Amino acid sequence: MIDLLPSWPLLSAFLAASFVLAITPGPGVLYIVARSMAQGRSSGLASVAGVALGNLGNAIAASFGLAALFAVSSVAFTFVKYAGAAYLIFLGAQALRAAAQTDDRAPAGTSKGEHLIAKIDLRRIFRDGFVVALLNPKTTIFFAAFLPQFIDPKGSVATQSILLGAIFVVVAAITDSAYALAASRVAPLLSRAKHASAIGRYASGFTYIGMGLLAAFSSQRPTKS
Repeated sequence: MIDLLPSWPLLSAFLAASFVLAITPGPGVLYIVARSMAQGRSSGLASVAGVALGNLGNAIAASFGLAALFAVSSVAFTFVKYAGAAYLIFLGAQALRAAAQTDDRAPAGTSKGEHLIAKIDLRRIFRDGFVVALLNPKTTIFFAAFLPQFIDPKGSVATQSILLGAIFVVVAAITDSAYALAASRVAPLLSRAKHASAIGRYASGFTYIGMGLLAAFSSQRPTKS
């Protein structure tokens, strides 16, 4: 197993550190919570799956040296960073437009929340989560900075890096799912209040836009996604 994974002391330290980092809310968690609050449990879990796949792509990219490219090429880093920020802002604009149109589109006898959830395309939700996570170059740099601390030089560095990245993604997906389930349980309570449904979608839209602006104007220091 030493060729595939680091020794148990390193692996156990990695698991503990991964759990602590995974439960710490970051942009990915905010995105998932916003989806869950606005569109329910299924959308939240679809977002978790999309974000997890995007993060796995970043982990693999880090293992194959993309992080090194970002570290030496400010142009590559800046391009991907602004592409991701623009996509978040686009999602926010879509959410705000949907919130403004919800009242007029809800049919008689159907709650606004039920009408919106009926029209949800989970494949699109999954795709959005994947793109949001994948177009975050800071996640790739995070993996490049974090994973080497737990790699045993006696084994295969590339294999250990990919497997550790996959383990981190699984741990994060579990904690993100807990956030999604908790947020989806709170959402129905809020929806009972007058105008709460529209307010929730406006909040989601501004959250996406805020994350996009934060991604665009943040420093290049590696952070958890």
